[in-house]
Amino acid sequence: MEEVDFNKFYLTARRHAKDPHNLGPLEKFNGHARITGPCGDTMEFWLQAHAGRIEKISFITDGCDPSLACGSMTTCLAEGKTLEEAKNITQKDVLAALEGLPEDHEHCALLAANTLNAACNDYLTQQKKPGGTDTQKTCETCADSSCSASKQRKGETPEEFADRRRLQTKLCRIRHKIIVLSGKGGVGKSTVAVNLATALMLADQRVGLLDVDIHGPSIPTMLGLENETLRSGTEGMLPVEMGNMKVMSLGFLLQNPDDAVIWRGPMKMGVIKQFLTDVEWGDLDYLIVDAPPGTGDEPLSLCQLIQPLDGAVIVTTPQKVAAVDVRKSISFCRQVSVPVLGVVENMSGFVCPHCGEITQILPSGGGRKIAADMKVPFLGAIPMDPAIAKAGDSGRAFIHQYATSPSAKIMQDILEQITVPDSKNKLNS
Repeated sequence: MEEVDFNKFYLTARRHAKDPHNLGPLEKFNGHARITGPCGDTMEFWLQAHAGRIEKISFITDGCDPSLACGSMTTCLAEGKTLEEAKNITQKDVLAALEGLPEDHEHCALLAANTLNAACNDYLTQQKKPGGTDTQKTCETCADSSCSASKQRKGETPEEFADRRRLQTKLCRIRHKIIVLSGKGGVGKSTVAVNLATALMLADQRVGLLDVDIHGPSIPTMLGLENETLRSGTEGMLPVEMGNMKVMSLGFLLQNPDDAVIWRGPMKMGVIKQFLTDVEWGDLDYLIVDAPPGTGDEPLSLCQLIQPLDGAVIVTTPQKVAAVDVRKSISFCRQVSVPVLGVVENMSGFVCPHCGEITQILPSGGGRKIAADMKVPFLGAIPMDPAIAKAGDSGRAFIHQYATSPSAKIMQDILEQITVPDSKNKLNS
């Protein structure tokens, strides 16, 4: 795409960038949100509402001119609106009001709309909890006698029982848990995991992304977090935070990214358990787990430790040599009692970056056929789009960076089928 001079075109956007409305924090407010997008820009909104209507609203951003323009226009669109009307303001609404932005900066409008949505939700949450107090449930205060951690198992030592209860205490604070599996490596499993987690984060969900691909931890690179290091908290390691997303990966613990991890099974099992038990995940709506490929020790340990799992998403490429491994993954899930949410066929045809035409490079339809044979949902086919590879290499989530592209729409439709009903409406916004 030819580079566009923002200062020459897009006059409405330029006016809002040079003289932004409602810039700066409010002294008195009852709704607030701060989100850092995958692009690295941070947007922060404050609002003062009364009787469900926004009376004052303001914002700040550390982003570029388009980010300023989007924040300014979004506050103008929201001012005087009811909370529900403001929550329905979308990326398309902001872009339409600005009369367009360069394609490379359209994600700024999505960040602004999502930050507004989060600020509205913060106001609504405060109204439901006027005292602002929320007691954290622990094993000692929980009355659920059906929980696996409520009683010591036969043959279990006190130390093992205490260890299991520590794990369950962490997992009880996570509403939904989804594991992303593949029968073999190199099929785009991490791409699906990253974009699923990002879509949920942008839909105002509290998300954890756990990279357990011990021998090939790619999540830090795909999110631009290679230089991040872990810090210690009061209850264990603090995950790296990016907006409403908390990320944990072995890649954060390697002194040199070129180091090979040469561990035997017991050591790998130990670090997987540590990532669940000794990390301060806090309260999450979703934990997305990027599992190692195959059906060996690591995926087995994950499925046994993270209980209950909402289900597994299985990723494949279309050709037969990859798709046959889907059968093994589905059989694996059935043996360990994990529901299969569906199969995603990745790299299904090549999208020409010039004309947009899709060319079938690999034999297509393998994932769809096996999903039908094994009687599990087929979620959809993601084309081989050069922009997806570019986004991953540059450390930016594709579904955010190229939100208006046809491939991103395909991916969005797939992700909406994976999430539970209370998140689907937000993913559409």
